[in-house]
Order: sequence, then structure tokens, then C-alpha cells
Amino acid sequence: MRRWNGWGEAGTVVEMPAQGTTFLHERLGAGHALPDATLEAALAQVPTSRLVPHRLYSVDTHDRLLHARGQSLPDWLALREGALGTYPDAVAFPETAEQIRQLLALAHDQDLCLIPYGGGTSVAGHINPPNSTRPVLTVSLARMNRLTDLDEQSLLATFGPGAAGPQVESQLRARGYTLGHFPQSWELSTLGGWVASRSSGQQSLRYGRIEQLFAGGTLETFAGPLQIATFPASAAGPDLREVVLGCEGRFGIISEVKVRVSALPAGERFYGVFLPDWAQALRAIRQLAQARVPLSMLRLSNAVETETQLALAGHPQQIAWLEKYLKLRGAGDGKCLLTFGVTGNRQQNALSLKQARQHLKAFGGVFTGTLLGKKWAQNRFRFPYLRENLWNAGYVVDTLETATDWSNVDHLLRLIENSLRDALAAEGERVHVFTHLSHVYGEGSSIYTTYVFRPAADYAATLARWQALKHAASQTIVDNHGTISHQHGVGKDHAPYLLREKGPLAMQTLQALSEHFDPAGRLNPGTLLPESRR
Repeated sequence: MRRWNGWGEAGTVVEMPAQGTTFLHERLGAGHALPDATLEAALAQVPTSRLVPHRLYSVDTHDRLLHARGQSLPDWLALREGALGTYPDAVAFPETAEQIRQLLALAHDQDLCLIPYGGGTSVAGHINPPNSTRPVLTVSLARMNRLTDLDEQSLLATFGPGAAGPQVESQLRARGYTLGHFPQSWELSTLGGWVASRSSGQQSLRYGRIEQLFAGGTLETFAGPLQIATFPASAAGPDLREVVLGCEGRFGIISEVKVRVSALPAGERFYGVFLPDWAQALRAIRQLAQARVPLSMLRLSNAVETETQLALAGHPQQIAWLEKYLKLRGAGDGKCLLTFGVTGNRQQNALSLKQARQHLKAFGGVFTGTLLGKKWAQNRFRFPYLRENLWNAGYVVDTLETATDWSNVDHLLRLIENSLRDALAAEGERVHVFTHLSHVYGEGSSIYTTYVFRPAADYAATLARWQALKHAASQTIVDNHGTISHQHGVGKDHAPYLLREKGPLAMQTLQALSEHFDPAGRLNPGTLLPESRR
């Protein structure tokens, strides 16, 4: 059963070792937990629906609560307090494209707002109901989750948009194929959500981001269905896939997704390598990416993230032996952990591994085999669960991400971290900040930063701390040639910064597209673009 007020399955718990709590206490001070509301108390806060019962949707209070928020930190705080402020008036569970069209017609006739809902994993406020005079209908696509066609000659698969990561992979693997798209939210997020928010998977170095995997499909709009045909390539004008990619529900509701799939690889392994310092590590990963060494994944943790990972790993005696060994090999204080993957047949993987080892040896890399790589693979989708235990220990954790050119990576990373460390200085509060690079390209890299801080005395003051942190980092990003989002999308949280990145003409273009497909502004208002006041 999914947690109603947190991440993932209620039965999945990621324990934080005792030394992890000690580590945070030393850096931030003693944690203190805020009281959690009960489910019963949260349900009592849900107002009466403004919609009458209808065959196309549910007005059940429990359904409305469970579909009222995503997983951003403001969402987390609202759920833990049990006071969300706004709620959908109803939740629909369509099973066909025709039923989505019926919902669009209903929204037109009754002047409703429609919010597409995939897996509820948004960390940028995509699915939060607006404070609107119009009734709000959330459209859950969870029942549209089947593989409906597989063209094995063309390697094209057709899915319903509500297929979550495990549903996508299990249906493909039964036929010998994989999509290979593994965001950290993979267990819960959906294929339609990946397309709508321009998601990136952890092995995009091999398989590509969702824009490389998305081949076509259908977007249901108030102006009618927009059908995108599959072609290997086309010079017939602008690529209309881009209207669907990143639309975040503002232009329509995705009813069908066609993706490019691959045969299952014969083998896959992940390796851990320690580099002596950040400067060496940064040059190593950049040159690996630019040399196009055929790896499936590269992830470089800076020194503070490496230290934090080892502190939270448990097994203190083994970690102490590892630290001693690394120091003898020249990777002591300031060392950085690089994790990389090789995926393919035995011959391909052996060649890729040989190239990577030769390259990293020149930068003082200390190989530790597959043990740390196996640990990463085992826990790759479990980090979001750690928020629960940190919260119970009295600490708050959040992340943010961007991407920039290699010439700016180190500069921007330092500015982001400094902006977060300093954001609560006026309150005398420290912030523990660390970063990794997890998606690399020939011209640049993503920057993924985690920050941990203590809650304030109450929920409102804790939210104010997050707002100060988020604004400081976001403004730093757009002021210093970073994109406001590499993989999480825009939603409502990042929308205020989009004008600075895109410029006025681009924003006018996006607004014109929205008005073409949805002239009355009923689709997910406030997400991606400013809400039209009607």
C-alpha cells in the first residue's frame, strides 16, 4: 500500500545507521521532529466537493486526498501536517482514449479544470490543484497501463500513458526487450509522466533521455487529438513530438505513447572508482564523455557527497578498512567516488571496461571492483525513502538539479552549493550540501544537489526555510547559465524562473500553443506557464 503522506510503499523502510544520525548532528546540530497528522485528521480537512457524483469520476474523500499532492518538499510538509489547502473536487480513472475525450467534453460543458496525474511523483508542483473558482478534476491515468503493440522489426512499443516503470519493463522483458529508462522515481512514475516532464533515466548514456526514446503517440486536446506518427527521422518541418515532450499537461492529456525499445542486454555490471580529488575527477568524467567510451552510466560524487555516502552506508568497520586502503593508494581526504556501468554482450563490456580503466588510471583512479557498484544498483530507487527516516530523526532533505556546459560546471556547482549553505545564515542555521554529476554529455553535464537542514518550530516556518533555500539556488542557476531543470520539469515551483531562461518571445510562443489547444485555460493552470485569470 502506498503511503498517503510520504514516498512509496508503506512496507519499504530504509534505515539510517546510528553513525548517520551522529554525522548530521555534528554538522547541523540536534534534530527535532515536527508532529505528523493522522490520516483521519487529514481526511477531516478535505472540503465537500463542488461536483455532483458522475459515472466518469469519483468524489470520494480518500481518492481526493491521495491525488491532491505530489512529492515536492512543500507537498511533503502539507501532507505531514495534514492541511493541504486545496484539493481536487473529483478524481477520474479513464481506461480508454475515448473516456479522456469524454472528460474533456465534460470540462468544456461544465467549465472544469483538468489535471493529468501519472504516478504522483512530481517534485515541482505539477499536479497540485490551483486555488480556482472552477471545480478541479484530477485525471489519473493509472488504469491505462498496458503494452498494446510491439513492432519487433522496428523495435517500437505502444503503451498506455499510465504504465509505471515496473509495468513497462515487465511487459517488455517478457518479450525480450527493455526501454532502459530508469529515473530514480522508476518504481512509481509513469511513461506518460516521463514524456510530459522530459525525464532522464540513470542509464541515459546508453539508452538516451525520454526525448530520444519517445517516437510518437497521441495527445488529447480541446482542439481534438494530436496524433504523432512514428518515423526514424523526418525533415518535414518542425518536429511536433516537441509539442508533447515537456508539455506538462498544459496542451492536452497523453492517451498513447510509442517508444523505441532495445533487445535485453546479455550482461551488465557497475563499478566503483575513487579519484584523489575533485579537480582530477571532473577532468576524468569530462574526457570519458567526450571520448565516447561506450558506458551505460556515469555518476560522479563530489568530496562531501562521497563522505556523506560512506557515513550513511553502515558497516563502520568495513568502511574504516576501505578508507585506510584508499589513503594508502593516494585517495585520502577530498576523494571522489565515480560509479560507472557497462551494458551489452560479454565482448562489448570487456572492451568498455578496459577503456574506462585505462582512462581513469591516468587520473589516479583507485578501482574497488563491483561491490560498490552492486550496492548502488541495489539501492538506486531507495534514496527517496530515506526522507522518511531523516524526517523522523528531525531533519529535512530535498534536492534540486540543473545542467550547464563543461566550461561552467565547476563554477555553477560551487555557486549553487554556496547559495544553499548561506541561505539560512540569518537564522543561525547550517545547511549540509553535497552534489553529484549523473548525466553527462559531450558539451556538459547535469548537476544534482542534495541539501539537508533542520525544521523550524512549526510547519509554516519550515516551509519558509525551504522557500529561502529554493529561491536562492534557483536564482543562482538562472543567473549563471544553468537550466532551471534538467530532469524534474517546470511544474509550478520552477515556473517563476522560466522567463529568465527562455526569454519573452519563447514564452509568448508557448502561451500561444496553450491557447490554441486550450483557449479557455482549463488544462493544469499555473503549471509551466502563468495561470490565465478567467
